[in-house]
Amino acid sequence: MEYPIGVEMSRDYLSFETAGAALKLVRDFMLVKEGENVVITADTSSDFRVAEAIAGAVCGVGATPVIVQYPSSGKAFEEPVRPVADAVEHADVWIELAYYCAMHSPCFQKALANGARYTCLTGMDVIMLVNTVGRVNYDILIEFGEYLTDKVHRSNEVIVLDKNGTNLTAYNQGRGVKHSGQRAARKGYPVMLGGQVSWCPVEETINGKLVFDAALFPPDSLGLLHSNVELTLDRGRVTRIEGGKDAEIFEKWLAGFNDPNMYRLAHYSLGFNPGVTRATGRIVEDERIFGCIEMGIGSQGESLMGAFWDAAAHTDGIVSKPTVILDGQKLEEDGIYTDPEARKFCKALGAAGY
Repeated sequence: MEYPIGVEMSRDYLSFETAGAALKLVRDFMLVKEGENVVITADTSSDFRVAEAIAGAVCGVGATPVIVQYPSSGKAFEEPVRPVADAVEHADVWIELAYYCAMHSPCFQKALANGARYTCLTGMDVIMLVNTVGRVNYDILIEFGEYLTDKVHRSNEVIVLDKNGTNLTAYNQGRGVKHSGQRAARKGYPVMLGGQVSWCPVEETINGKLVFDAALFPPDSLGLLHSNVELTLDRGRVTRIEGGKDAEIFEKWLAGFNDPNMYRLAHYSLGFNPGVTRATGRIVEDERIFGCIEMGIGSQGESLMGAFWDAAAHTDGIVSKPTVILDGQKLEEDGIYTDPEARKFCKALGAAGY
């Protein structure tokens, strides 16, 4: 849904809708219980209206909110300053809003080890909260995610194509598939904004060309793309980066870590949140463009059920209108789901074009 330009930064903009969406997030998605401690981390690049709305919702269910706000570091996926790291380590629930998020960092690993239920909502503003949470039927969204999870898991050969030149082949060979948009019912486990299913085919089987055409994280370097970034992959590793200025920036960013694991493809992710119809430069939103596929490079979390490794950082890029073929059958074509059962879910969710 589009909103008027020029009023979105006012304090009262979508205030009622934001309050409702925050309660839905806290009560129905993160499953916050009375007496729990909920740490909300936000840097100075975050929309503080969202942090306050979430804190209010936490109080409303009888839990204790703690907002930790700190300066924007400019570096995503790195350990925050110690007071922040110490706070999240002891949280029952950790809701991360920081634009330069700490996911995959040492404090993230400690928080999960201590049983925290975590979600990464980096870059979320009031419009994003209302569109991707408040206005979405989560029961149907989760059911669709379960359908996609099962379909991918039962498949072996995965081919991803697109008109920009993506031509990637890989094999699952029984690998597990993570429905990351589930409700936070499990201690020590990260959940993500609804509308994403993630997995990694056997890494050594991933070969071909991958072209990011919409957005590429981290936002301090890129964000919305102005030109395609073309990657050549050989046995799951990026061996060549081509394109224009954006590709040059990305290549330099990767090289700056001096870490060979930064060139490893970490995951595939199908995006299907009906509240996201185009790229915005906010990666959590961009990963869920309805019909997209997102690819991660760098660190691979243990919950993904792949080979599992650490890297200096992590990056995510978007193929906005892919054709995804599972064992010779098209799941979607040019970003439109063609699988008959999938289309039923798309229609039930009110996704545009179905």
